[in-house]
Amino acid sequence: MPYPFKLPELGYAYTALEPHIDAQTMEIHYSKHHAAYVNNLNAALEKHAAFHKKEVEDLLSSLSDLPTEVQTPVRNNGGGHLNHSLFWRWIAPGGSKEPKGRLADAIKTGFGSLDTFKEQFTQAGTSRFGSGWAWLALDRSGKLKIYSTANQDPPVMEGNKPVLGLDVWEHAYYLKYQNRRADYIKAWWNVVNWDAAAQSYEKAMMR
Repeated sequence: MPYPFKLPELGYAYTALEPHIDAQTMEIHYSKHHAAYVNNLNAALEKHAAFHKKEVEDLLSSLSDLPTEVQTPVRNNGGGHLNHSLFWRWIAPGGSKEPKGRLADAIKTGFGSLDTFKEQFTQAGTSRFGSGWAWLALDRSGKLKIYSTANQDPPVMEGNKPVLGLDVWEHAYYLKYQNRRADYIKAWWNVVNWDAAAQSYEKAMMR
């Protein structure tokens, strides 16, 4: 939905991902961090009515079209809003615990096996210096790739289409895991909703 952007419904209780992601982290992450991105994005665009009908993906994929003074706020806060809106679905309770169908086939073709994919994805998240995200995305050639981005930069800024993303900002895990990012990532695999990832893959394939 275009401006004014709104915090999407989470769709499940803050406790739903326990013990892997604790309720307090979920509540703060969603109701404070994500909400702040939404509020700041709306504030940045408030006086720029010419861009009020654009979806956040369109704003981020054509940042240079925006007035110079709002490009950075839209990049940071629009990216935060978009990334988190996807993230809540990818870690939703229920759904398949491993990829199936065309996504499973694509992962096997691209990485050899699910285990190899997980190892490479985990490495992308673990090795990201500072705050950022690890991604599985469809590139311009239609192939799956694993990489990471800094801060809240989303794949759409590079012309890639996100299939699965992992938030490795400290606010995503510090209350439970402190400085142990590797432990957080290991636990995170237990809450990935592969049905939601498959839906993202199918959507990416249609674009």
